[in-house]
Amino acid sequence: QVQLVESGGGLVQPGGSLRLSCAASGSIFSLYAMGWYRQAPGKQRELVAIIRSGGLTNYADSVKGRFTISRDNTKNTVYLQMNSLKPEDTAVYYCYRQKRTPDGRDYWGQGTQVTVSS
Repeated sequence: QVQLVESGGGLVQPGGSLRLSCAASGSIFSLYAMGWYRQAPGKQRELVAIIRSGGLTNYADSVKGRFTISRDNTKNTVYLQMNSLKPEDTAVYYCYRQKRTPDGRDYWGQGTQVTVSS
């Protein structure tokens, strides 16, 4: 059974940094694209960043240059380093494992709250 467990959220002042971690189990981690989504109150869930199995990354325009996604296949963990945080980054952040085939299944973590406020 696939499980994704996020950690690292919290309260931070504008301009500060946080690093989110997502520990995955129940599958061959290195084969899958992994990502981070976020959902702010009253808004739709949006993709923040994704990292492919080969290491290729993509970012939402709103976080380019500030956030960095990475993965450690030896630890089955994906990270999101968030720098220069802004109040508009406040959201619940969800770890995501992308399905590999059309009949596969996407998996989500339970979410971790990030609040950027002075």
